[in-house]
This record gives sequence, structure tokens and C-alpha cells, in this order.
Amino acid sequence: MLDVSARQFVEDGRGLSPESLAAAFDRAVALRRAGGREASRATKPSAAENSELERAVRSALLPRAEELNAFRDGLHADAKSALMIAGRAILKVEQLSAEQYHVLVEPFVEVGVDVPAHPG
Repeated sequence: MLDVSARQFVEDGRGLSPESLAAAFDRAVALRRAGGREASRATKPSAAENSELERAVRSALLPRAEELNAFRDGLHADAKSALMIAGRAILKVEQLSAEQYHVLVEPFVEVGVDVPAHPG
């Protein structure tokens, strides 16, 4: 079962406007060059944890697929990807340095989503 922080993050992400989801995805893409790729690779949830997170994100965004894709072609898939990356960071925060965590969750912080603080 997903921890409370990861579940809350997915719920908060579900409520974002298409504009905010697009902005979060675009920022995540930009940050990949600034350490995001390496930070993302450092998160290692178990297969079961990853599957549960993926199921939660998919369930949260599937009802909005048409709305998201009408705003921007492919936004439904983009939003799922961005939520998964940040969700894994929240789920496995103890595996990440503060800098790695920040680069993975920053796109959502910038659009108003509260995320747990890094423990370090």
C-alpha cells in the first residue's frame, strides 16, 4: 500500500488544471538536464511499490484523459510520466539526497503542490 505522502501527492496532482500539469511536465523535462535524469535513476521502488503507484496515477488521470489531451496533444501521457517521477521521489525520499529530491519534486512545488520535506 502506498504511504500517506505518496497517496496525497497523487490526489493533489489529480486536481491540477491542465495548464499546471503541462507546466509541471515542461519543467520536469527542463530539469532532466540539470540532474533530473540521474536523480530519477536513484529512486528504486520495489516492483510492487512501482506498480501500485502507477495504478494510482493511472486511475487518477484516466477520467481526465480527454480533457488533458484537448488542452495539449499527449498531455495525458506527459502528466502520468511527471506524476510517476515525482511520486517515486516522494515514495523513496530516503534513497535521495536533498538536491536529487528537490529536482524531482520542484516541478510540482512550482505549480502549488505541497510535498513532504526531505528528511536530511
